[in-house]
Amino acid sequence: MRNLLVTTALAALLSGCAVSSHATQKSTLGVPRSSADMLAVIDQPGPIVFETVASCDWQVDRSGLINLEHPRAKEAGLTDGPEKIQVFFHVLRHPTHGTFIVDTGVEKALRDNPSKAAVRGLVASVMKLETMKFNEPLGDWLAKQQVPLQGVFLTHLHFDHIAGMADVPAGTAVYTGPGEASFREFQNMFMQGNSDRALEGKAPISEWAFAPDATGRFAGVLDIFGDGSVWALWVPGHTPGSTAYLVRTTKGPVLLTGDASHTRWGWEHDVEPGTFSSDIPKSADSFARLRQLATEHPTLEVHLGHQL
Repeated sequence: MRNLLVTTALAALLSGCAVSSHATQKSTLGVPRSSADMLAVIDQPGPIVFETVASCDWQVDRSGLINLEHPRAKEAGLTDGPEKIQVFFHVLRHPTHGTFIVDTGVEKALRDNPSKAAVRGLVASVMKLETMKFNEPLGDWLAKQQVPLQGVFLTHLHFDHIAGMADVPAGTAVYTGPGEASFREFQNMFMQGNSDRALEGKAPISEWAFAPDATGRFAGVLDIFGDGSVWALWVPGHTPGSTAYLVRTTKGPVLLTGDASHTRWGWEHDVEPGTFSSDIPKSADSFARLRQLATEHPTLEVHLGHQL
């Protein structure tokens, strides 16, 4: 019995805990479609006024951003070391539904009062947040807006994508892919408290209600507003609920890959992300699907997870 208890405890420790204990619910926003429906309108300008904000400059390990075991990475002689990146949020202004953001940049407290930020202490030290150069924390941007924020569409729940969430007004709707918050990893034993602080006071996380894509191009496709202006694409691999967004802007179509592709080198050389992904083979598959979409639609403006 004692051995069984030890084995059970060890298994629980190794499996870690959930990304966040914040409440979740099934999203009522969005209509499941097929990728054929999206492709029928993808090249037509849409109603969304779009803006990208580089909230801060940072640097992290290249081996997490790019799969250095990929033959093309080896051929190019890529080695591990610090890679310069940025932490973004993207602004979507819909003419009738209002203003939404994709991901959150960083919060003001990381710059102004780090000991009070959502991520702090040992985790902040390990993540080398002291190397961040702040451009425009989300709170600074929100203070200049004339209309309220209607919601946050997340590509996934890794902390560099929710690091500005503490600046989001209380009660604001938050959306992620399915199974994102409940995904269990050992590292979440250290990160969960930070994630929970970032999400404190926000509405329950609404998980996109994807249905299988009838044409099989993506795991799921969702028409968020039902008017073909913004599409959520389920691209699991980096995390189970990783979501890319296809936005029909007034200037043409824009693809937000999230961390299905972090870097410009990885995208241009057809190499998927590295050790930051929970499932590299599945990540490579989702990456290839997004690359195919961009190849077939050359007017598509691609915004990668952490580099312009």
